Amino acid sequence: MFKRSFQSKDRAGKSVKPSKRSFRDHQKLKLQQTLDSPLVGSTLTSPIVTLVVGHEPRIFAAHENVLSLSPFFAAALKGQFYESSAKRVALPDEDPQIFSCILEYLYKGDYYPRLLFNKRHASFELEDAQDLQNLGGRGSVEPTICIAGAGGGLLKDTVIYCAAERYGLEELKRLALRKQGLQSGITVDVILRSARYAYDNTPDSDSKLRAHYLALIIRSRKTFKRSGTMQLEMEIGGSKLFFDLFVAMCNHVDDIVDIGNSRSPKTI
Repeated sequence: MFKRSFQSKDRAGKSVKPSKRSFRDHQKLKLQQTLDSPLVGSTLTSPIVTLVVGHEPRIFAAHENVLSLSPFFAAALKGQFYESSAKRVALPDEDPQIFSCILEYLYKGDYYPRLLFNKRHASFELEDAQDLQNLGGRGSVEPTICIAGAGGGLLKDTVIYCAAERYGLEELKRLALRKQGLQSGITVDVILRSARYAYDNTPDSDSKLRAHYLALIIRSRKTFKRSGTMQLEMEIGGSKLFFDLFVAMCNHVDDIVDIGNSRSPKTI
């Protein structure tokens, strides 16, 4: 699962290479091509599906062909979890705030705050990030979200990534991870809580979001080493996160030793 070095494009906080078009424009074009496909049909004539979301139900409505862009909903709308006469899907375990972002992505190719390309600086940034009073990188938008059973705030992009995993939306996973890479000023407890959530809601084969957190902790190891929260979390255990972190740290040390040995042979 892990490479021997964290020199990858999924490295947290690494600057993103400039592109001729924004991620959102790319997604909108791809989405429009899908919606224009004869296999999908016209949005205007597609049936409306009612979605009942959350333990305290909140009602959403969406076009069937838009929902079918997700393999999860495509299967559901064929009858596996679906009553054709009622055109109704129940998602009792989903958070309404997160599902609202999922629908926004399905219709627009992005979710707020949007990912924008700054031509002047040749880099990506989040919408409203120019608000200097917000240290979380999202401008006027709070980077965390509280969901039932989490025990505190979680990074919103992590929760969206995990939802995209459930619904089979690979492009949304990439978008959420890129947005999270633009975050800064996040506290240790939020990072660790979000990392645990990521491990609990992604398969062991996930090599993106999990590696993102491992790289983040290793790069910020001085901060985490002094953190009482980190000590408590490790003493509690109960997550594969900490073994993966141990393996990643060993690989990181090995890489440093290999570089040193190439210049002046020695062992550790």
